[in-house]
Amino acid sequence: MPIYEYQCSACGHAFEKLIRNPADLPETCPDCGKKKLKKQFSAFAAKVASAAGVCKMADRCPAAAGHRHSGGCCGGACGGG
Repeated sequence: MPIYEYQCSACGHAFEKLIRNPADLPETCPDCGKKKLKKQFSAFAAKVASAAGVCKMADRCPAAAGHRHSGGCCGGACGGG
């Protein structure tokens, strides 16, 4: 499900909103109640596997504990890819 970022032009409040269908689109700012929302540009997150599926941080990852198999040492939780 996509999470979109919005910012109110009236008060500057920034917030995120999970949009499942058109009915979920925000109409007013949750902070000031005005209808001056702008959708913000944001980068998407992508999971990238390391070479041979081995975590690059396995020697420092507390979740690794010898779990060197496809999918990384800790499923990407350590951020080492």
